[in-house]
Amino acid sequence: MSPPGPLRHLALALAAAVAVLGSLLFIAWKRYYRGTGTGTGWDGWWERELRQLRDRAPPGDALGWRQVLVLGLDGAGKSSVLHYLCSRTARDRIAPTHGFNSAQLCVEGLEMDLLEVGGSQNLRAYWCHYLSEAHVLVFVVDSVDRSRLLTARQELHALLAAEPRLPLVVLANKQDKSDALSVAELREELALHMLGGQRDLFLLPTSATWASLSTATSVLRVKNLLVTLLSQP
Repeated sequence: MSPPGPLRHLALALAAAVAVLGSLLFIAWKRYYRGTGTGTGWDGWWERELRQLRDRAPPGDALGWRQVLVLGLDGAGKSSVLHYLCSRTARDRIAPTHGFNSAQLCVEGLEMDLLEVGGSQNLRAYWCHYLSEAHVLVFVVDSVDRSRLLTARQELHALLAAEPRLPLVVLANKQDKSDALSVAELREELALHMLGGQRDLFLLPTSATWASLSTATSVLRVKNLLVTLLSQP
């Protein structure tokens, strides 16, 4: 038997707080002990491209540590996008993130962390705590979920108000679906045209499926953009 309403809400709030505390401690641990690992799950794929960037950089110009914060409502496809980016493979189904996921890439002179925080309602209140460490914000939107676009817009604009200069990459995800909104429609729905010119802003159509690998909606395009953004001084 499930607990009464007030107890259930308290349990969800405590679970969210524990998840957030764990992720913040995890970030702190990585900040203090970064440089001791070699990165996992990337198959050397992104590493090769970043090594080329490093080789083209002036001598002694270390790219340093970078963090990509990946947010979006639950069900938007954040975990699928990260899985596709990290492994270049797609899955039919990936379990929702109830706390956080993290992937790391270490290259000489560059350490890159991709941190995904769950998008359920009880976790969104904690999103702002992660902004100060981020170098790029990736916000994933379900292009089919019309009923929650207003919520996605409100959450996104609250984040942007807290960090007015943080580079933003919005992913119009699930473009493989026949009823997906177009990029132009999502730009209007998310009121991206209302944002000032103080930040780098990108809106990309994406689809984390095998069929989209060689199309204009391939998630691999996001990789190229992040490499460019994160290699800037």
